[in-house]
Amino acid sequence: METGIHELTAGYALDALDPEDRRTYEAHLPDCERCRDELATLWEVAGALAVATSGPEPSPDLRGRILAGARAEPQVVVPLERRRRRALVPVLSVAAAVAAAVAIGLGIWAAHLSNDLSSTRSALGQQHEAADIVADPDARTVDLAKGSGRLVVAPDGRAALALAGLDPAPSGKTYEVWVIAGARPPEPSGLFSGRAGADLVRVDQMVGSGDIVAVTVEKAGGVTKPTTSPIVQSQRV
Repeated sequence: METGIHELTAGYALDALDPEDRRTYEAHLPDCERCRDELATLWEVAGALAVATSGPEPSPDLRGRILAGARAEPQVVVPLERRRRRALVPVLSVAAAVAAAVAIGLGIWAAHLSNDLSSTRSALGQQHEAADIVADPDARTVDLAKGSGRLVVAPDGRAALALAGLDPAPSGKTYEVWVIAGARPPEPSGLFSGRAGADLVRVDQMVGSGDIVAVTVEKAGGVTKPTTSPIVQSQRV
């Protein structure tokens, strides 16, 4: 259990562990600085997502349209897992991800009332996927060499950045994610506008062993190759 106990951090942060794993993890936590640091970061991101309602309070009609759009999304079918621990965590992670996604969606609508329902559904989907990656009990976390937060990489190569202390991008600018594989040029891997306090960002490209994930500030709409130095950069996966 000691070898894989670090993998329980995301599940513990989302309150998605069964009682036995929770007791084991809590007994391990006081003696593990790595787990305490990772847990603090994930708690900060989860807390920010849960109350992400920047901007004016949306009207009841606007809130209803967001929730109707969320309900219209296809249901996620979670396959039966072999291990007892994994049988519970994916189901609860999906529920936690949906809750976070709805909160994110309300914040997006409140701050940008001109956005249409289609773009909001896209934002909901990306946040859902990022939260699901973070909650995967088999995902690994990678420290950042620059910036504050963690990179979380699932066994299949899907990845998400859990970032803290990154302000919204300046006017006319955007944050752009890059995957750097060996000596190959950085590969564009998604855009995001940033969120005060903490943010959870899906990496669009797959991340493999030895890769680095970085974030730069670019002009709105993104670019095909970085024009500035990274403000966020992971260690090698």
